Amino acid sequence: MRRSDVFSARTYRSLIMTDLTYIRVEWDGDLAVVVIDRQDKLNALNADLISELGDVFAGLRADDKVRGVILIGAGEKAFVAGADIAELAKMDAVGGVQVSRQGQEVFREIERFPKPVLAAVGGYALGGGCELTLACHLRIASENAWFGFPEVSLGIIPGYGGTIRLARLIGLGRAVELTLTGERVGAERAAEIGLVSAVVPRSELLDRAKALLHKVTRNGPVAVRMALESIYRGVDTSFSEAQDFESSLFGLLASTEDMKEGMSAFLEKRKADFKGR
Repeated sequence: MRRSDVFSARTYRSLIMTDLTYIRVEWDGDLAVVVIDRQDKLNALNADLISELGDVFAGLRADDKVRGVILIGAGEKAFVAGADIAELAKMDAVGGVQVSRQGQEVFREIERFPKPVLAAVGGYALGGGCELTLACHLRIASENAWFGFPEVSLGIIPGYGGTIRLARLIGLGRAVELTLTGERVGAERAAEIGLVSAVVPRSELLDRAKALLHKVTRNGPVAVRMALESIYRGVDTSFSEAQDFESSLFGLLASTEDMKEGMSAFLEKRKADFKGR
């Protein structure tokens, strides 16, 4: 059973008020701002935080009022500085597989989330934090942001999908170099290699994240969802299969009220009023 199958918007609203330790959710109209708040550990990921992250996104999936999600770290120093090393140091072989698969499952749910997810990266995004940004659909960074995979310096590798997603995003050669050296890259370099789409002042990070996401959410929500499905299906399948899937989605959209509204609005030179149907 998927996490999203056991959550309703009502139970989710109750959850965020009472049961979360490391995450809080703030609202700005149809945007949910998911704040990772474990500042005493630079927002480092432990098993409980990752579990909470999965629960939060399951609830947001079930909430029809949510059109987009911003993921951000609390405080000025870090988005997510990495995984909790004290916790990882206790792993044995079986435990290591379990830790990796837990993170992979939650990050996969974020990547396949049907609404756009934007990582607003302020400060450190290292190790698991960098992997978390890669699972998001969009990424912007503040001027003080740092990215990297230092895992090899600890005798491990990225385990939450990072070795796969980084190469797909910035190319094989650069991904191999960053992963094997464990070097950090600053915000400007991250933008140069395509890791983030924009670099902004730290004081403007959240506002600029909202502005970018509003550019997405003003469009037809069904079309946005299907565009995400087509893009990520295309990454995982052959070109021919991806084209067939794209054609199917294109045809399905032709039957929606949103398509009729969008095209009517264009022809009538007015703003479209999408209903998500």
